[in-house]
Amino acid sequence: MLNRTQAPDFKQVSQIDFIHPTKNNLDNGIPVYTLFSDNQDIVRIEFIFDNVNWDKSKPLQALITNTMINNGTKKFTAKEIAERIDFYGAFFQTDYAQDQSSVTLYSLNKHLPFVLPIVKNVLTDSQFPQQELDIFLQNQKQKFQVNLKKNDFVARKTFSHTLFGDTIYGVNTSLTDYDAVNRLDLADYFAKAYNPSNCTLVIAGKFDSEAFELLNETFGKGWEKQNSVENKFALQAHFNEKIYAERADALQSAIRIGKLSINRNHVDFPGFQVLNTVFGGYFGSRLMANIREEKGYTYGIGSGIASLKNAGYFFIATEVGAEVCGDALTEIYKEIDILKTDLVGEDELNLVRNYMLGSMLGSLENIFSHADKFKNIHFSGLGYDYYETYIKTVKNISSGAIKDLANKYLGTENFVEVVVGKR
Repeated sequence: MLNRTQAPDFKQVSQIDFIHPTKNNLDNGIPVYTLFSDNQDIVRIEFIFDNVNWDKSKPLQALITNTMINNGTKKFTAKEIAERIDFYGAFFQTDYAQDQSSVTLYSLNKHLPFVLPIVKNVLTDSQFPQQELDIFLQNQKQKFQVNLKKNDFVARKTFSHTLFGDTIYGVNTSLTDYDAVNRLDLADYFAKAYNPSNCTLVIAGKFDSEAFELLNETFGKGWEKQNSVENKFALQAHFNEKIYAERADALQSAIRIGKLSINRNHVDFPGFQVLNTVFGGYFGSRLMANIREEKGYTYGIGSGIASLKNAGYFFIATEVGAEVCGDALTEIYKEIDILKTDLVGEDELNLVRNYMLGSMLGSLENIFSHADKFKNIHFSGLGYDYYETYIKTVKNISSGAIKDLANKYLGTENFVEVVVGKR
């Protein structure tokens, strides 16, 4: 009989297997990384472009170009593009991030002959019609004005700008930036960024040699490379700044605390991830136990490490009751000090190990997840040995090593602290 009064024993994940991609090139040189699976007749094709030509006088140029890329070509209107994609049960989306922008197609593989030419038309002939742009800008300005009333939005925006200054990582958008957008700038950026010289294809799903030949016929021919554009990046780091934006009527205060740190390329990064998980990286973390469960100051609090191409940063984020903001800050810094002076107990560390390894295994639920893991390392210039090192570190890191990392990377003297609301 199963004893339901007794919890099952924890068992550490013993092995995690990753599906590696195969690499080919289209005739025009575009690299194609394919992760094959025949479990379903669906395929995801991602066209990934590096963000280039950052211009602080046009901070929205890359974002809006990506967002509006499917809003009309010489051949199709935005409505016609959407209707043709929908007709074949496909899905077409754009995504903008701080280092890359992407255009992604989800489709049944049998419909690729019909939908790939539509995507080709979008990627080679987007026109950014003025009428569509005007509607988009009007809607975005309204959303932006609403967001400016949200403490969390303002804190996040202020924190990023304080940390990174006038770079693509620290965009401090204002309403006047929307007014400065024009379609000629979008078309110019489109021509420089969305071309084969700046493109990487990552494909996941049922995609065989016949599909590759179709892809090559569509995108490998008649879409010629241009001179590559260098994306110059000048990091403008800020340290030890405390910014308080008072809002007298605030019921909650938004808190953002953090500092520049290491990214995925650094040897300490896996260990720092273990440290972060203990501190604030999951629901059972110390920040949650103290600030939420014990004190009741917030519904949620967490910390994280963001890995970007040219930088990394550590952050703590929460919204707390306005009347307890000062107390919450005190408790946050207290938890940091404890990590720097006391060893993490073995039971707590084992729980974190099991959580992290289980999360890694659980995140590999399908072929798309495996493709996402590949992108994480590929665009960081790393190989799959990164994951081997990560797993080994999670399994074997000691409490002493975690304490050393806390002292090395959680020096609060360089923290940027942003509070919006009441302190």
